Amino acid sequence: MTALAVLPAALLLASGAAAQTAPVRATAVVQPAPVFAPTRAQAAMLERARRGGGKDLVATAGPDGGMILNGTIEGRRFVLGLPIGWNGEIALFGQGYGTPGSTPTVPADPLTEDPSGGTFRHLYGKDIAFGIAAFDKSGVATQSGALNAMRLRALSGKMGARRFYALGGSMGGSIVMTLIERFPKAFSGAVAMCGVTEGWVPLVQQLTDTRGAYDILTAGTPYAIPGDKDLTRSALPTVPPAGSSVTGDAFREQQKFKLIAPVLALFQAAKKDPQGREAKIIRQIAAVGGFAPDPAAIGAPLYSAALGMDDIVATMGGIPIGNRDRVYAPPEMTPDEAADFNRRMQRYDADPAAIAYARDWHQSIGRFRVPLVTVHQTIDSLVPYSQSEALGRIVAKAGNGARIAQYAVPPTKFPLPGGLEGYSHCGFTPAQNVAAFEAMRNWVTTGKRPGPEAVQ
Repeated sequence: MTALAVLPAALLLASGAAAQTAPVRATAVVQPAPVFAPTRAQAAMLERARRGGGKDLVATAGPDGGMILNGTIEGRRFVLGLPIGWNGEIALFGQGYGTPGSTPTVPADPLTEDPSGGTFRHLYGKDIAFGIAAFDKSGVATQSGALNAMRLRALSGKMGARRFYALGGSMGGSIVMTLIERFPKAFSGAVAMCGVTEGWVPLVQQLTDTRGAYDILTAGTPYAIPGDKDLTRSALPTVPPAGSSVTGDAFREQQKFKLIAPVLALFQAAKKDPQGREAKIIRQIAAVGGFAPDPAAIGAPLYSAALGMDDIVATMGGIPIGNRDRVYAPPEMTPDEAADFNRRMQRYDADPAAIAYARDWHQSIGRFRVPLVTVHQTIDSLVPYSQSEALGRIVAKAGNGARIAQYAVPPTKFPLPGGLEGYSHCGFTPAQNVAAFEAMRNWVTTGKRPGPEAVQ
């Protein structure tokens, strides 16, 4: 449940080193894929899919005689993985956030391009089907992610599914919470990995505070980020202007690089002088935003806010957060410095319509009827562990603690240019992803809540 949620290539390619050292590969001779000849049972399943509303259906051979089915439902793309010995269980997967301007899609072969961090291969090997429905839009897409998952649920039910599970990571965790709280009878169990499980409002506030603090504290330095300084707008566009020589995802990665490069420079300077000005700036930004003082844990929230705010406002009908009366208290500041920081911090008010939208899609209420397993790294560079902690409090307040099992696992890091390293987002191992699913499924089938060591 990680691949669609990990940090972008811009973080890894910021110095260009990866491109310079990539090995040269020989050109392979591509053999034409064999024509898929469905069995009688698979042909009957395809016919049920057609009658159930599936369009543009393309079936290809899966491993061990199974079938991968791509198609559309009401114009939305989907993909299903259907093992030859399908037992009637199916896991529907909520994908992670895509940069605004990108094209929502699903992997044509999720066993090869596995966005679930190894879970799909595990499911397939246990004769459990899986499915992914594409979003209607990029950016914040909890609403369409949940509604399109329900469309796919209806279709897979007509094809023979009898038990449904909801899975998701990062924004997919928000989709999971939406599904089990808004559609309480639709699923038998659920798993949210590194998810936006409390809700969008606290996360958007943290992202925006990080951006605001970064702009103030790096103003007039080589580490300032480019673009619009209005916190209620995106700093840079994610759609290239007409006539641009760089288009599509390459343009969006270029924009991310523009935002991340100054952050990496700031951390490289701080590494040379851990007690210097740059190191102090990092500690202050991290404290204001509530993230770790780490290049990925500052860089990821920064580019998410700087590239995603226009989408948030357009999707939610306004900005769902406000800071009019908030007093910021960055560490290591004199009273006069703190007062100046608060004067310089842009003030804005939440839009009631946006608050309502964020509540509906989705602020968790803690009331669901099925076993829920959540897993979160204790330090995550983009969706903080506080989301998991807050969900636990919400569920407990709702008197529903018997239906949730939460696991905190150690953080992981990955290398960055300039001798740096950063915390990952959703950096789980395949074993952790699989363990989370099995803990939930065993709970569903046996009624026994998993123990504290079920996911490590």
